[in-house]
Amino acid sequence: MEQRIIISGNLQQELATAISECEHDRLFVLTDETTRQTCWPVVEHFLCLKNARLITIGATDANKTLDSLAHVWRSLQEGGATRHSCVVNLGGGMVTDLGGFAASTFKRGLDFINIPTTLLAMVDASVGGKTGINFCGLKNEIGVFNESKVVILDTSFLKTLDAENIRSGYAEMLKHGLIANENTWAELLNFPLESLPDTQLLQQLQHMLAKSVGIKERIVTEDPFEHGIRKALNLGHTFGHAFESWSFCQAASPHKTSSTPAVQHTSPLLHGYAVAYGLICELYLSVIKAGFPADKMRQTVRFIRENYGQMEITCDDYPALIELMTHDKKNTSGCINFTLLANIGDIRINQTATDDEIKEALDFYREG
Repeated sequence: MEQRIIISGNLQQELATAISECEHDRLFVLTDETTRQTCWPVVEHFLCLKNARLITIGATDANKTLDSLAHVWRSLQEGGATRHSCVVNLGGGMVTDLGGFAASTFKRGLDFINIPTTLLAMVDASVGGKTGINFCGLKNEIGVFNESKVVILDTSFLKTLDAENIRSGYAEMLKHGLIANENTWAELLNFPLESLPDTQLLQQLQHMLAKSVGIKERIVTEDPFEHGIRKALNLGHTFGHAFESWSFCQAASPHKTSSTPAVQHTSPLLHGYAVAYGLICELYLSVIKAGFPADKMRQTVRFIRENYGQMEITCDDYPALIELMTHDKKNTSGCINFTLLANIGDIRINQTATDDEIKEALDFYREG
């Protein structure tokens, strides 16, 4: 059954309808510590959640772990969950990924509904049926494909986000523009991202969000299990996941940044920042290996550098980053696999690069 995605106009009514369609015996709501404080108060008075049992896990991707997963399973068990129970995931991508995996595996599968509360989760994590957790320092190493019954996108939750988390989600929208068409790409590059969060701009962002979700939805519908064209969605992610995993390993020693004073990022990296940096590297590879126009690469890289700053790495970090890439799920026959572009919207999946080419791309990332 195709996943139903709702751009919300009335969250209470739409959630009540979605829950009723699941024909559940018990209802659970999963939040993390942040969304319990900022987002749960928005919905806790809803009549449809009157008898729901709340489960809370630690916030941030550092808690997307086997321990958190076991806590959710244990809470479902203690709450008397059966095969006919339903889980509502209220949170960002970490919550929808982990909550979807927990629901998919408990009692061999419960229905679940996603209410993403971050821009990143709205445009990426909650849509498309990928669920899972990080394991042994690697991103999304354990998981399953299983779509939620319904995804309800309520952009009012974006008012709870700081500028850094909005930028994180926007990086995935930029990726969608690059794999879609030149008009969408240009619209994204011309949006005044530095002015968010601004109420009027958030309304404009809602329109762009719907378009971005539509791009992903079309690709996922065509290739739900990532055998072919869905790999387009991996643009920026081979380098990006390596940057992200590496930043977790380095989290005890906060990164310096060469960003402008207005642009800050945390350590470890937010997913979207890692993807943005991955786009720089993979667009460079696209130029040298697939003929992507250098001027469009430069425009995109300039936008990323202005809005996301730069994580400081050295040549000494290259072996660790390449080693992380060798564990990427997209790899085949021991070869590091990339999605590249010959032009905007002209996708080249299942591409490879030598270690020297990867180091060259990392040089470009560092030096511009």
